[in-house]
This record gives sequence, C-alpha cells and structure tokens, in this order.
Amino acid sequence: MIQLREIDHLVLRVVDLDAMLRFYCDVLGCRVERRQDGIGLVQLRAGRSLLDLVPVDGPLGRAGGAAPGAQGRNLDHFCFRVEPFDEAQIRAELRAHGVEAGELASRYGAEGEGPSLYLTDPEGNGVELKGPPDGVSVGQAGAVQ
Repeated sequence: MIQLREIDHLVLRVVDLDAMLRFYCDVLGCRVERRQDGIGLVQLRAGRSLLDLVPVDGPLGRAGGAAPGAQGRNLDHFCFRVEPFDEAQIRAELRAHGVEAGELASRYGAEGEGPSLYLTDPEGNGVELKGPPDGVSVGQAGAVQ
C-alpha cells in the first residue's frame, strides 16, 4: 500500500508573478528556492513543502490553458500548517501587508482538529493557516483557549 505523509508541493498558475511573490514571500514568509525562468517556474520553500508559481504567459503556463480568475480558479484552497500559531501575531503581520483574514475557527486537518484562519492571495486562491491539534478550542470571542 502507498503511504502518503504530507503535501510535497502545490502548483499555482498565476497572472501577476510579482504580486504573488510579494504575497507568499513578504506576507507569509516563503522564500524563493529555485527559478527556472526558461520554462516559467518559480519554486518557493514553504516550511517542509514547496509552492510552485507558474506564470500563465510562460512555456509551462501556456500549456495549462486559460488563466485562473473569478470564473475559473484552479484550486479552492490549500493549507499551510503554522507553528507557533499565535492569532494576534499572525493577524498583525497580515494587516501590516494589507491582508485581512477571516474568523478564527476550529477546523479538522491532517493532524486533527485545531485553530485556523482563511485568507486569499492576490489572485483569489484560498489559503488556510492552521495551528496545532493539541486540544486547542476556539472561544466565543474568537480567542484561542
């Protein structure tokens, strides 16, 4: 039997590479690990995983069809596991970059139930930031208890 461990990488087809790099690197703390400009691929390190950005006007991007947009996203959302998960610190960092997150809620993920926030990147992709499943519950006021 094949045993899956975790997400290795995700690939997003993008319209505005610079805006996406600013969001994922400056806002969420990813870093460029490798660029292959000849084929149109930028690989970002996201913790133990990679997030690949493929501009739709590059060789790889053109092979994928129409550009993502409001009527044709390639992905509903993906989730980054965040540790430590400090809601106030996360929200402050996001706001410093002009990004607002939704309500804190307890949601189920690969490691179990735990706190999470949803936000969107500059091209409308849903991004979930997920905390630990260590019995943390979400209180009435939205604070992690």
